[in-house]
Amino acid sequence: MSATAIEGLDSENLTVPGLLARAVERFGDNEAIVDLSVEPPVRLTFAQVADEARATAKALMATGVGPGDRVAIWAPNVWEWPVTLFGIHLAGAAVVPLNTRYKGSEAAYILNRSGAKVLFTVQGFLGNDYVSMLDGLDTPTLEHTIVLRGDTPGGATGCGDFIAAGAGISDDELDARIAGISPDDLADILFTSGTTGAPKGVMCAHRQTVLAFDAWGTIVGLRADDRYLVINPFFHSFGYKAGIIASLVKGNVIVPQATFDVGAAMSLIESEQITTLPGPPTIFQTIINHPDFDIAKLSSLRLAVTGAASIPVQLIKDMRDVLEFDTVLSAYGLTEACGIATVSRHDDPPEIIANYSGRAIPDVEVRIADDEGNEVPRGEQGEVLIRGYQVMIGYFEAPEQTADTIDADGWLHTGDVGIMNEDGYLKITDRTKDMFIVGGFNAYPAEIESLMAEHPDIAQVSVVGVPDERMGEVGYAFVVLKHGATATAADIKAWARGHMANYKAPATVEIIDELPVNAGGKVMKFELRDRAVASSSAGTP
Repeated sequence: MSATAIEGLDSENLTVPGLLARAVERFGDNEAIVDLSVEPPVRLTFAQVADEARATAKALMATGVGPGDRVAIWAPNVWEWPVTLFGIHLAGAAVVPLNTRYKGSEAAYILNRSGAKVLFTVQGFLGNDYVSMLDGLDTPTLEHTIVLRGDTPGGATGCGDFIAAGAGISDDELDARIAGISPDDLADILFTSGTTGAPKGVMCAHRQTVLAFDAWGTIVGLRADDRYLVINPFFHSFGYKAGIIASLVKGNVIVPQATFDVGAAMSLIESEQITTLPGPPTIFQTIINHPDFDIAKLSSLRLAVTGAASIPVQLIKDMRDVLEFDTVLSAYGLTEACGIATVSRHDDPPEIIANYSGRAIPDVEVRIADDEGNEVPRGEQGEVLIRGYQVMIGYFEAPEQTADTIDADGWLHTGDVGIMNEDGYLKITDRTKDMFIVGGFNAYPAEIESLMAEHPDIAQVSVVGVPDERMGEVGYAFVVLKHGATATAADIKAWARGHMANYKAPATVEIIDELPVNAGGKVMKFELRDRAVASSSAGTP
């Protein structure tokens, strides 16, 4: 099916509320969400989720939230997150997810930048008092703060009281609001990480999100009988869209995990008979390298989807042979492309799945271009450009930045470096900003990491460039050893010199216990880069 329709959903209903109504009709009594982070555990059917979401939407309407308004969620992966998301959409508003690792000033920036009228949050997650983090900070558009879980401090409203306030809104009023929602209405504003400047708000419409993740779910083979452990944060495009939205399309249950704890994840896989586990490579590497790893307890797993600039071939093999996934696929996307652009296919040979991030999803174009935007021959390296229905509407209230990113022909300039083979399969080789130059040679960390991952003692590796007086820049590798391995930094450095070109071999290897990762499981390169520069300046390690 092309990216213009979904079975059982009219074209005018290509919205998240339309999907929710379809899910209730098709899967109403099936489990939709299982949350074991509370006692007793919460198990909601699709029909129950819809009821909870409608109550949330009525309460939002009672507070004055109207079509096109922005409503923020600052909370971890808990059952209230998708219910609140659906409620926001039913009320005709757009969701603005906030990273749970943000401090008050970071959250305030996005609340103010988006003009959010209502904030949903929690108290006590990872010891954080999110409400008080905003104390003393100017948030002029914020009218209501709702506490979904935890104690309710002064100035905020408990979830029960908030829902009760919506009792005066009738079903007819809500249904009229829902009927006015268009597929081209704004569904969400997801703010970029800000690693290259202040965070920018990426705007996507309902139609884009619904169609893109119907395509994703269909290609990867997500099924109604799947049990999907969602470790990727809901505030991230992958956790929200490939997790919540794709599951709403396909009718499978989601089991959210608030933080990635490998022991807890393995326990959930066993107790809930999890079948589907998408996530970044670090998740699978960590599970395989865990001292308590027992494949007998993970036998229900069948489908994995991963993606990154660097996915070691050995990891793909281990996911098949050690973790015993029936299907292992890779994918590529970015927030500005609604979170998805390419996916590998089930009938792709293993070497293609391991080395490429798949090919374009239906009705989407991907090409590799030079600095002037001209397509380069297949096999040559250049910037990844994307064009299609899922490319963002633009950056929120930032037309100049939008014009700098999406050219006059509709091509999204991603800033990612890649190669495309003759069959249209994309290999991401790096981020343009991560590349460093060693004595005039371009060095790409992802390529170096892939080579170093072949070392038998290396579990994980991340490479950054640091200034060097003689060479301009050199590589600095942070290495996590496999459980029980005894290799030294000197051993690994010597091995690297024997297995890659001299300009690629890292000048420094530092062995650490774990790589710093964000809530989505991605390695925080900026933190490693700062650490490497500081160590190099001090002459250590």
